[in-house]
Amino acid sequence: MKRKVDYLSLLCVCTLLSGTAIFNASAADIASLTSTCEECHGKDGVSQEPKIPTIGGYSAVYISDSLAAYADKSRPCEDVKYPAGTHKGETTNMCQVAEKLSKEEVGLIADHYASKPFVRAKQAFDPELAKLGKGIHALNCKKCHENGGSSPDDDAGILAGQWMPYLEEQFEEYAAGKRPMAKKMKPKMEKLSADDIKALLQYYGSFQ
Repeated sequence: MKRKVDYLSLLCVCTLLSGTAIFNASAADIASLTSTCEECHGKDGVSQEPKIPTIGGYSAVYISDSLAAYADKSRPCEDVKYPAGTHKGETTNMCQVAEKLSKEEVGLIADHYASKPFVRAKQAFDPELAKLGKGIHALNCKKCHENGGSSPDDDAGILAGQWMPYLEEQFEEYAAGKRPMAKKMKPKMEKLSADDIKALLQYYGSFQ
């Protein structure tokens, strides 16, 4: 993600090229921007790592807001090792990645991944706990996370089919005050017991 796109040059080129050529030029820039992203989040943002979220299919607003939160360090940035690619084994974190991106680059990345389908993780889940979690979601979460947390249009991320180990870490960060919550979310989260959260995780993991 370190490469900076020369937007002035790109604009000049775009005024001279046909629509197809414009798309190809943009695609090359996007591929360069997202190559490092995909070393963690997988091709087209489909993660193969249970503690790394799938981001393909998230709304552009959610992705942009998340990158902004990482850039200003309002979201925690745990060090992780690249699981694949040319940087495999090297340590990084999302704050380091996000703070190097321009506003234009964030927009390109967000639009790119928003255009991809969300691919649900194949993972084992407990059907009985998932049934309980469905009711807990309906009571506490559905107003902001529509259709079982499967809709990107609510700009709140996608929960249904996301990796459960990743979601579990997010719940822990919320509970510890490490990740900020919206005002309307906070009282809902504070009501949830540890058992409620386990059931919710199983419910979201049941979408496959």
